[in-house]
This record gives sequence, structure tokens and C-alpha cells, in this order.
Amino acid sequence: MTARPEIADARRVVVKVGSSSLTTLPGGLDTERLTALVDVLGTARTAGREVVLVSSGAIAAGLAPLGLAGRPRDLATAQAAASVGQLRLVQTYADAFARHGVTVGQVLLTADDLTRRGHYRNAHRTVERLLTLGALPIVNENDTVATEEIRFGDNDRLAALVAHVAQADALVLLSDVDGVYDGDPRSGPASLVDTVREPGDLAAVTLGSASRNGVGTGGMATKVEAAFIAAHAGVPVVVTSTAQAAAALAGEQVGTLFQPMGRRPSARQFWLRYASRPRGRLTLDDGAVEAVRDRHASLLAAGITAVSGEFVADDPVELVGLDGTVVARGLVAYDATELPRLLGHKTGDLPPEYRREVVHRDEMVLVRRRP
Repeated sequence: MTARPEIADARRVVVKVGSSSLTTLPGGLDTERLTALVDVLGTARTAGREVVLVSSGAIAAGLAPLGLAGRPRDLATAQAAASVGQLRLVQTYADAFARHGVTVGQVLLTADDLTRRGHYRNAHRTVERLLTLGALPIVNENDTVATEEIRFGDNDRLAALVAHVAQADALVLLSDVDGVYDGDPRSGPASLVDTVREPGDLAAVTLGSASRNGVGTGGMATKVEAAFIAAHAGVPVVVTSTAQAAAALAGEQVGTLFQPMGRRPSARQFWLRYASRPRGRLTLDDGAVEAVRDRHASLLAAGITAVSGEFVADDPVELVGLDGTVVARGLVAYDATELPRLLGHKTGDLPPEYRREVVHRDEMVLVRRRP
């Protein structure tokens, strides 16, 4: 029996690898290390496992071909580097996987593709169909069109979302670090954390936030955040180094294991909690907060004191208390222009067309956090 059967027995696995494991600042892609990873994943495929690869490295791979000495400081140059690098990255993957008889498919996503419900479903269908056809999806953020600031190697959260989109049985987060330590091993004694069963296990741990080689900024803090997202959605996670990828997939006791911390939610509930982008806010009185938070009741117009933001029916909104605490997130049943005249009114006093819940409890997830 393996040390970690939940990983060894996982039929469908999402594997994320960072820029620091695939590239060097002056030389672009490190084909030797990339090929070594592909050999591990190709072996897993031969053994009958399904693999989805979330790979950073597009921008870093484009630096040397464009004669860039370091990370671009402006968005346009970063997008140009991604345009050149993404082609080289995927072609290198395609050639390496072809030696294992594996066809790859490229899936480029932006934040908008996962924050919009329809796009989220489309991403699921695409990944699922690629796997059904025997292809190996390679997922990356579409840095060539991203409008927000581009960060090298920061695909950890994307990998956690993809693990749910792909309905994966396990997630493996690879980088140049062996796992989660209870301190910084570069500055003093530190021990590797073997297993995390709940967030409190890392309460006293200070997590680093910077990559060491200058081509990636996804640090241990982002990996832990991603691991908790997946673990709370019922997916076991291993955080370890790329050199230990084969051992991790075999269920050996390497890196740090995040055990599942909850049952797998529906795609709709997961999307609402982790991927949706709120378009506005509804402020609730104390009675409504109690009803939503403690009884998981639907939100009615009578309990709303204020509305902010621009949204239409079926958009995600945050539900907040009078003190600004975010209580829940849900899909609103009315446009922002309709709601103000409904506030404070009992449902029975409203015209028939406005007697439905403002946010139905089945379209809501509890958040309980400060803004």
C-alpha cells in the first residue's frame, strides 16, 4: 500500500508546473527539464491515467527570442513576449509528448473565462472532450490578451479552478521548492510539513512570496491558497518540486499533502464561491444577515437596506452586513435599476412580478469574510 493512496489511485490528475521549473532568465525554455517532466506525465498516461497540465512559462519562454534581458515592465511588452513564448512552449510540449504517442491540445483561458458562468461551462466541456478523445489538455492563462497585470508563474489559483472544471481526482502543484516548510529553509532551520488536514495546521507558518530565479513570481503563499481552494472542494493536493513529480504521482511521501477538507460542491456552487466576480453589493439589515447566515434562508427585499454596483438579473453579487462584513455571494434575480424601489417592502406588498426572492438560497454560498 502506498503512503498516499488518494494520490496514487487518482485516475484524473491536474498537474501544474511553474515558470521557474521550465525556464531560465537568459536562455528561455529549458528543454531538458521540460522533457523530463513530459516523460513522467507520458508514463502516467501509458498507465491509464488522465492528465491535465497547467503550465506557466509562456512569457519567460519569449524573453530570449525577443532579446529581452528581464521581465517586461509594461503590459504590451509582456503580451508580446507571451505571444512568442506560448508558441514555442506548446510546440516543445507537443514534440515531447509525441514521443510517447500522446496528442496535446492547447486551452488558453483568461480570468473572464472562469468568472463568466457560460464560459466556465464551455471550459469544462472543452477539457472533458479533449480527455475523451485521448488528448492531453495543456492549460495556460491567455497572457496575450489579459488586461490585468501579468504575473509570471502565477497559475496556482488557475490550477485549483481547473481541478474542479476538469472534475479531477487529485491536484499536484510543482515548483522548485520541495514542499511547504514551517520556516524559510534558506535563512535557518526549517522542517517540511508532511500533511495539512485543516487551515489551522499552517496558522503559525510564514509563507514566502517570491521566486528565486527572476522568471516566476508565484511563491509558496499562492500555492497554499490554491491548495486550500482545491482541498475545500474535496480534491487532495500535493505541493512539491518538479524533480519529485514521479514520486508524487506514485503516492510516495514527498512534498506536502493537503487532505480533502470538504465534500465536492456542485459546479455552480464552486463557481459562485471561487470563480465568480461580483458585479455589485446588497447591504442587509441584521435580521436578514441572521436569516441568510444562520438559517441559509433566501434573501427577500424587506431585508435589504442599500444597493450598489451595476448588474443585471443572474449576475453574482455580494451580500454584506451593515458593518461591511461579506456574508454571502449569490445570483441576483433583479437588475440594479429595479431593486431600489423594492427595498424594505414585504414580499406580499409588492406587485406580482416582484414577489420572487432577490437571491434564492439555492443560488447562494456563504462567505463570512471582511471586505
